[in-house]
Amino acid sequence: MKEIQEISLPRMNNGAHFLYITNMATRSMADVTVFNKCTPLVQALQKAAAHEDECLQLTQKSLLTDEIIEADSLRDRLYAGYRKSVKGFADFPVPEHAQAAKVLLQHMKDYGIKTQMQLDRQTGLMINFIDDLGAKYADQIDLLSLKPFVEQLRAANEKVRSLTNERTDERAGRTLGALREARQASDKVYRDLVKRVNALALIEGDTDYAAFIDYVNAEIEHYKQEVLSKAKKTSAT
Repeated sequence: MKEIQEISLPRMNNGAHFLYITNMATRSMADVTVFNKCTPLVQALQKAAAHEDECLQLTQKSLLTDEIIEADSLRDRLYAGYRKSVKGFADFPVPEHAQAAKVLLQHMKDYGIKTQMQLDRQTGLMINFIDDLGAKYADQIDLLSLKPFVEQLRAANEKVRSLTNERTDERAGRTLGALREARQASDKVYRDLVKRVNALALIEGDTDYAAFIDYVNAEIEHYKQEVLSKAKKTSAT
């Protein structure tokens, strides 16, 4: 029988945590069976994600320092340069290059990253976006010789993430406490939803829940490899 696996949400950084909870809320809302069978929990997860977003925005106001602003500005310039370079290849006379550019343009469209969006939300989206470029779209990146952009963008994003994490305990104050409580509330609703879906799959059979379970488990595996494992390595150094 299929079932949703476990993941340690408290170990995620704020941006990754928000992105994960938001993805789960969006997917559970879109899955007809899960929504119909777990409506109160799905709606509660949507509200929890929205509240976490509000707390992230409040925390951002407490965390913004000149150093963070500078690092964020560099990241935004690199992302704009990458986007401009990819667009430049879209009409390239070599079909293979043009096709690669179209794939990367669609990838940017799918993520919808805006340089003016909330700081931690952008950082969380960038983690997955950049990981995609280094794995799923590595062939396209190599073909268009955009690897330096990817490497510099990864470094810039990690610097923003590192700086905001360093300032958290120093500067967040009550806003940090509010964010912590919001995360804990999101975690509880998420765990309740997972327990509910797993129980329904056991009682009713997993046929109607397989797509949702497979999606969540794929996300869990991704976060374990790309977020939690990196966090562990960082804390060990």
